[in-house]
Amino acid sequence: MAGSFSWLLIVFLGIFSASADRPRGRILGGLESAPYQRPYMASLQEDGKHICGGFLIADQWVLSAAHCLEDMKNGTFQVLLGAHSLSAPEPSKRQYGVRRLIPHPGSSEDTILDDLLLVQLEERAVLGPRVQTLAYQTENVDVPENTVCEVAGWGIVSNTGKRPDKLQFVRLGIISRTSCNRRRCHDGLVTEKMMCAESKKKDSCKGDSGGPIVCNGIAEGIVTTGSRVCGNWLKPGIYTRTAPYAEWISTTMASSH
Repeated sequence: MAGSFSWLLIVFLGIFSASADRPRGRILGGLESAPYQRPYMASLQEDGKHICGGFLIADQWVLSAAHCLEDMKNGTFQVLLGAHSLSAPEPSKRQYGVRRLIPHPGSSEDTILDDLLLVQLEERAVLGPRVQTLAYQTENVDVPENTVCEVAGWGIVSNTGKRPDKLQFVRLGIISRTSCNRRRCHDGLVTEKMMCAESKKKDSCKGDSGGPIVCNGIAEGIVTTGSRVCGNWLKPGIYTRTAPYAEWISTTMASSH
């Protein structure tokens, strides 16, 4: 009886928790990626510990989520590229220092609005078969409902907090903004600068924040948030679209050079 009550309490919290209580970005129900099949993936780390995901958009720039800065504790911040395993030695792996962290000026710890972060590396990344850039969407058109996209990351793989060592990925169907904004789902929280993907037993999970949602080979958005409980079908994952921010991204990179 106690076990049943605990389960119901978890479901209740997952459905009715406030936006501020939602875990920021989270892969559940996915599979291990084939090594180096997603060479654009970046691990944002503090003192060698994975904090968030990201992806290489230029040889000196990684795009991620601004809320990833909330987890920093004044340690040494670096970006790991060319990795499949976070711990095993791999010839293509390399840690890069960070020159600048540039969150979108509209981002805030109190909301999920404008949740973008540009990370300028101290030096240009060495590109090759296992380290490559990924194009991001600049045309401001919504991804059609039911399009199958994918998310990858080193985020937790279960609601018990189990963390993977090797890159995981999951394929998710896109949900219309209208459906996502229904009262029983996100109740109007999702703006035109965001998109949603299914979360029924499959989801991005804590530690996947900042990684891309890739549709037809292009990054359409960035992992932002979802339900307090990963895989809660009533709380689709929310992703910040790149297209509405294309000018800010390109202008910021150009001015920093």
